[in-house]
Amino acid sequence: MHRVLEPDQFSAAVAAVTSAFGDPTRRDVYLHVRSSEGLTAAEVAARFELHSNVARHHLDKLAAGGYLEVFVERSGSAGAGRPSKRYRTSPKDMDLEFPPRRDDLLVMLLGKAIALLEPTQAECMAEEVGEEYGRSLAAQMAPGDGQRSLHSALRAVADALTAHGFAAHAEARGTSVAVVAEHCPFGETAAEHPVICAVDRGMVRGMLAGLYGEGATPVTMSSRARGDATCFTLV
Repeated sequence: MHRVLEPDQFSAAVAAVTSAFGDPTRRDVYLHVRSSEGLTAAEVAARFELHSNVARHHLDKLAAGGYLEVFVERSGSAGAGRPSKRYRTSPKDMDLEFPPRRDDLLVMLLGKAIALLEPTQAECMAEEVGEEYGRSLAAQMAPGDGQRSLHSALRAVADALTAHGFAAHAEARGTSVAVVAEHCPFGETAAEHPVICAVDRGMVRGMLAGLYGEGATPVTMSSRARGDATCFTLV
């Protein structure tokens, strides 16, 4: 049974997960290894059409994070032959609940408190809180890191949102990139008080500013709280 982490511990765990799985190829490599009994770097390279050194880099990155373990297997029935370095998933405890447990009463009371404010003021306040938290997350996800591409930044944002219970992913939409969230951790409170959605909009803005720069402007195109199938933010 997973223990519930304190906010700072949860943020650190999110940073570790996004560091290990922020690259989409690395996520695919991990899932492929997980479905097998152990693979070599050459087998992974052939499966994903990668140079063997690139495949080994992804595997070693996952092994360094404790998500894979390395073992040596000798070819031949008698155990003779050149040893083969293979990778398989480890029994690592992720030490993180997906999604994190939330206090329903606290969320409900927050929604009611926000509803007492003038709508524009409430939305600005909620977005500001989300943006500040998003910036703090970005600082932990990539401390001292330079600007990355918009696509890779949005993939990291989507991973962090998923770790917070949003079940998010990034996808191309024409010349733009969208972050699509298929779940809302705020539950029915967001449907009753849609202004709460400004919190996650602020989180996206804050993480983007930290990971990519101030030039990108996320725009909310749809919202589950307003009856749409997904929360869809276009950048």
